[in-house]
Amino acid sequence: MAEQEFEPAVALVDLPQGRMRACTIGGRSVLVCHTKEGLHAVDNICTHAYARLEEGRLRGHKLECPLHGAVFDVRDGRALKGPAAEPLPVHRLRVHDGQVEVALDPAAPPQCAEY
Repeated sequence: MAEQEFEPAVALVDLPQGRMRACTIGGRSVLVCHTKEGLHAVDNICTHAYARLEEGRLRGHKLECPLHGAVFDVRDGRALKGPAAEPLPVHRLRVHDGQVEVALDPAAPPQCAEY
């Protein structure tokens, strides 16, 4: 599969440190998180059960799912606390002219459809 291109996600001024913003890139729901360590882009859908992680909490680099309380590390997608066991797909990003841009991981599995 060919390498994905970077696409605009959110203006950096609209994403202060400690906040997160959901966007759609190539039909995929992505969550851009701004931590003390920098910017990170992960899937916005919990790997345990369909839940939008944008409705959860970001504390430092830990993202808590609003549905069952699973916790993920936004730096690398690892599941830190169950019930989720699968990591979140992580996507590359960059800042270009004040705009956060995301390139989807071509190896990321498809997201489940909302039910």
